[in-house]
Amino acid sequence: MARWNTTGGRYPHGYSGLPLYDEMNRYNSFGRYIRDLFGRRVFKVNVDAGFTCPNRDGTAGYGGCIYCNNDSFRPSSCSPVLPVREQVEGGIRYLRKRYGAERFIVYFQPYSNTYAPVEKLERLYREALDVPDVVGLAIGTRPDCVDGEKLGLLEELSRDHFVLVEYGLQSIYDRTLEFINRGHDYETFLRALELTEGRGIHIGAHVIVGFPTETREEMLDMARVISSLPIGFLKIHQLQVVRDTALEEIYSGSPFRLFGYEEYIDFVVRFIERLSPGIVLQRLFATAPEAILIGPKWGRGRQEILRDIERRLVELDTRQGRLCRPSVMEVSHG
Repeated sequence: MARWNTTGGRYPHGYSGLPLYDEMNRYNSFGRYIRDLFGRRVFKVNVDAGFTCPNRDGTAGYGGCIYCNNDSFRPSSCSPVLPVREQVEGGIRYLRKRYGAERFIVYFQPYSNTYAPVEKLERLYREALDVPDVVGLAIGTRPDCVDGEKLGLLEELSRDHFVLVEYGLQSIYDRTLEFINRGHDYETFLRALELTEGRGIHIGAHVIVGFPTETREEMLDMARVISSLPIGFLKIHQLQVVRDTALEEIYSGSPFRLFGYEEYIDFVVRFIERLSPGIVLQRLFATAPEAILIGPKWGRGRQEILRDIERRLVELDTRQGRLCRPSVMEVSHG
């Protein structure tokens, strides 16, 4: 079992114990972090490079994770039909026109974006980085889809560019990973962290909260565990049931409790205050398209949800890291 000792303030970005927030910024947001890093706003351009997943082609399993419908988070402009460079250039034109954007990070998003020979990965990544005003890459993948050679490539690219690899953790509990047909265990995630750490690559993770296999306290405890690992960036999603997934069939046959709106606002605030203040929060909730969303249906837009989270932080006079107690962690696989 891999372990990391964070006693004494060992945080991913050299966090020194000084506040990373003020009364207007009670958590360490990705937008603020990137503005501080580059001195300006940097926009993400989503691309679909046509990858698949070892949990779909039989390498780790079939059918994918039970909640997975990539249309739930993939923009309509993101299509594998077009070459990566064309997707990037098209996304940049749109963002320049709408927001006056000047700098860009290319986000390889759908499926597992390191699941290919390293020669193909290098061609695709360099194709994206060669577009003018692209300053970096964000690469979504699974922890069982990296090795030393692939990470060596990312290490090389990170010498001149911002490179963030985002690992789908989803849960620290093996019973949950088995329930969702993940195709790997928590130990696999820890091994990926060991391989990635110390290479100059920014490390991110995704977690999903609300699985019926976990209690509220177990979900909250993930913040404590994540704070003990060399993770610099985090996305938090509430579990959503979307159409054309195995989870839809499970939910239809035996409905389980999903987060209500006020319940989730309270939960995510409690999660944030247990989380290391050095971790950059990229996302605090998920928003699947209404056309495919079965539940939970909150009837709120992104900005309203974000405002309500921030309002709750103020009401409770709390902040990211207020209850964080980093320590040597080892998680039960029960």
